[in-house]
Amino acid sequence: MATVRSAHTVWDGDLLEGSGVVTFDSSDLGAQPVSWPARAGEADGRTSPEELLAAAHSSCFSMALSHGLSGAGTPPTQLVTSADVTFRPGTGITGVHLSVEGVVEGIGNDAFVAAAEEAKENCPVSQALAGTAITLSARLV
Repeated sequence: MATVRSAHTVWDGDLLEGSGVVTFDSSDLGAQPVSWPARAGEADGRTSPEELLAAAHSSCFSMALSHGLSGAGTPPTQLVTSADVTFRPGTGITGVHLSVEGVVEGIGNDAFVAAAEEAKENCPVSQALAGTAITLSARLV
């Protein structure tokens, strides 16, 4: 059975001086301000599509890696994943870098890196971003 998650944005004004509010409808997490200056420069307390994408990618990747490690008989104790989404005004999103540190008993670093590479390729957000360069650094701690 498919699930659908929803959010909506209300935008006022033009691109450069306008601003908006993105509301997380499905989770009822509330609303967050969004603006072009937050996207193209300093966040200044506002979010951006790229930050939202980074949150989605880091959580999806963590779930995929956890699932893969558990399926191999080495469930993680903890995974800490960061996603850095690069945006260039006039060009768009030019890449994503995932970085993960894991605490996993009974596995070597090479096997952890291989599991992380597999998760990077197979998590649904990575697949949705197939036209974007996605890089990865992974290590056990």
